[in-house]
Amino acid sequence: MIKEEMKIAPFYSENGQKPFWIAGPCSAESEEQMLQTAHALKDSGIDLFRAGSWKPRTRPNNFEGLGTEALDWLKLVKEETGMAVTTEVANASHVEETLKRGIDVIWIGARTTVNPFSVQEIADALKGVDIPVLIKNPINPDLKLWLGAIERIYHSGVKQIGVIHRGFSSYGSDKYRNQPRWQIAIELRRLFPELTMICDSSHISGTRDLLEEVAQKAFDLNYDGIMLEVHPDPNSALSDPEQQITPQVFKEMKARLQYRQAFTDNEEFLQSLENFRHQIDEIDDEIISLMASRMKLAGKIGEYKKRNNISILQTKRWSEILQKNVEKGDKLDLSSEFMTSLFKAVHQESINRQHKIMKSDK
Repeated sequence: MIKEEMKIAPFYSENGQKPFWIAGPCSAESEEQMLQTAHALKDSGIDLFRAGSWKPRTRPNNFEGLGTEALDWLKLVKEETGMAVTTEVANASHVEETLKRGIDVIWIGARTTVNPFSVQEIADALKGVDIPVLIKNPINPDLKLWLGAIERIYHSGVKQIGVIHRGFSSYGSDKYRNQPRWQIAIELRRLFPELTMICDSSHISGTRDLLEEVAQKAFDLNYDGIMLEVHPDPNSALSDPEQQITPQVFKEMKARLQYRQAFTDNEEFLQSLENFRHQIDEIDDEIISLMASRMKLAGKIGEYKKRNNISILQTKRWSEILQKNVEKGDKLDLSSEFMTSLFKAVHQESINRQHKIMKSDK
């Protein structure tokens, strides 16, 4: 993947303190609900008060937000509490309405990020406007789509851009509402280390009991901040009640979470870390060498199969390899998820090598 050269400004002030906190109700339901939540959060140290004005729902007949009326309540929150406010936009008219009311930050939701036409419409509406923009990951695990949305907004002239990792949709039951797939967000951070990265713990979790666990993992992975949905009476919320918490619970959770620094100048720590990393580098070299030897053997097997007109995939053998190594890994405190992913990758590379041999004229 080719990285485009972009000079993205910090989403927060360079003198601002990390972590960056975003909190507020999933949806703006009434003026009373908005002001009650905002005043309860006013002294909790949040950087942005959030509320959905327009709510793209998966199915019809669900609460889809109150639109411009909700923006007026956000404006009132800003006037009464002094907190900066943010809401989601999905098209050019949403952008126009938020700008009219002096909304401080806008975010682009997952269902919009997945559509380049919609993102471009928003980008065009933002030309000549100086407003920070947060971009959620697309609903499907496609890093290029996420990058494309960032590039489109950047080319509109917006330089203060951050991203929100809210997880990815997956079929079937799972621990999470949306699979975190942390590796995708980590790869985005590798490509653009200057991007402010926020974890939307609420949408990854889907339930209150996972919120703190997900938020802490995000801090452990050097995320810059957390977004949480907060409602004065979560069980009566008109959207996503299961993942919302009260202002008091938010304050208690915020106090328990431990933010991790990315760097230190402690010489003893740095020296110890360097020693460990040197050992890891040596092991990595050995792993690569052993993998190369394994692939040579796979190639020889491919030649033997070709001479004897035998198919590449041997399902029984592959099942035995996978089961055996997952069991070995378990005894060595290596998770089944890791061992499965590892050996699936190894197996696919072996198949690719043997396929080339099958196609060759030699």
